[in-house]
Amino acid sequence: MSHLILVDDDLEVLALLQKFLQQHGYSVEVAIDGPSLWRAVERRAPDLIILDVMLPGDSGLVLCQRVRAEHNVAVIMLTALGEPSDRIVGLELGADDYLTKPFDARELLARVRAVLRRTGEHQHPTREAPRPILMFADWQLDVTRRELRSPDNVMIPLSAGEFELLLVFAEHPRRVLTRQQLLDMARGETHDAFDRSIDVQVSRLRRKLESEVTAMPMIRTIRNVGYLFTPAVVSR
Repeated sequence: MSHLILVDDDLEVLALLQKFLQQHGYSVEVAIDGPSLWRAVERRAPDLIILDVMLPGDSGLVLCQRVRAEHNVAVIMLTALGEPSDRIVGLELGADDYLTKPFDARELLARVRAVLRRTGEHQHPTREAPRPILMFADWQLDVTRRELRSPDNVMIPLSAGEFELLLVFAEHPRRVLTRQQLLDMARGETHDAFDRSIDVQVSRLRRKLESEVTAMPMIRTIRNVGYLFTPAVVSR
């Protein structure tokens, strides 16, 4: 049973969503602010945090940044703000998905299932053959462990969305991919994210992959079309 922590200062919303998600087979703990979130995390490490942006004390964006820095856990942001800039900030801070209030509880359930599926919480690795390690420009992407290692063998943390996007690039090297193709292959039909979210995650990947001096960028922008992953990729 996957364990979720739901963070919102609206007690009625908390009660309704907790009951709904529990009815669909999840263990759900609730929190109303940052301190109660950290206490919940200490009691039991979650598989996913559903985090409202507007909270007393530290905002959900601040909490998301700390979660991404300290824990390997998926995050879905909830907000009553509909501006694309707010969603972009959340994605920049490492959120795996974003949902704008008001929303149907069934849509949240679909997002939860999709994010957990992408992070491997609903998979059974013992029943599957190990997937390859993809190598490019002395980097290693371990598909089974969902780990990225730099040329000097340092583990580079990736959010679930960043991993899926990098995997799409590594599986389609030296091929121009449109934003819509990247969304379809990395997120699937369960995700209705807007194109700008891909731009944000590409920017985050670039910062992680191109921190050292390289002869050419690994991810090239093809104007008015999409992106191109430039390195050759081999698997082992």
